[in-house]
Amino acid sequence: MPRKPTHPGEILREDVLPNLKIAVSLCAERIGVSRQHLYKILREEAGISPELALRLGRFLGNGPAFWLRMQQKYDLWEAEQRLSKDVENIVPLHRQNTKAA
Repeated sequence: MPRKPTHPGEILREDVLPNLKIAVSLCAERIGVSRQHLYKILREEAGISPELALRLGRFLGNGPAFWLRMQQKYDLWEAEQRLSKDVENIVPLHRQNTKAA
């Protein structure tokens, strides 16, 4: 994937909360998390857990899968960047089996 996916916190910070005209503290209160935790997500210092996806999905009406997919794409891209050299050096199992025969 050439372009870095958008962190879900950016979507919340730039689109969702401003469009709903809801303060971070009120959102945090309504979904049952601390304001500090929600701020970490908005600053992209923390990700969306399955538990938070359930809370956001219910509150915003778009379901937890939306938030989890977005977080998964972001996390996978990050991991690919960190591990690209290591992963390139792994010989796929189907190639190992043909060499052993």
